Amino acid sequence: MSTTARNSGGSQYRRKAPIDPIQRRWYTVPEVAEMLGYGPTKVRMMCITGDLRSLKDGGSRRILPAWVDEYVAMRAAEAEADWP
Repeated sequence: MSTTARNSGGSQYRRKAPIDPIQRRWYTVPEVAEMLGYGPTKVRMMCITGDLRSLKDGGSRRILPAWVDEYVAMRAAEAEADWP
C-alpha cells in the first residue's frame, strides 16, 4: 500500500477516540509555590529542610503531587492540634 493510499482517509487509519492530555507526574518549585501561595524561595527552603519532600532531576528540583498533598495534610493536622 502506498503512502498516498494510507493517508487518504481509509477507516483503518482513523483514530477511534481523542488522545487525552498527558497528566502531570511532578511539579517544579515555581508551580508548587503558586499552588500554595508561597514564594519560590520559601518552597526551595521547605524542600532543603525536609518539610516538603522533593527530588533532584539534574539541576532542577521536582515535587510529586502526592508530596504536595502530604505537606498540606501535615500542616492541617498541626493546625487542628493547636486549635483550642
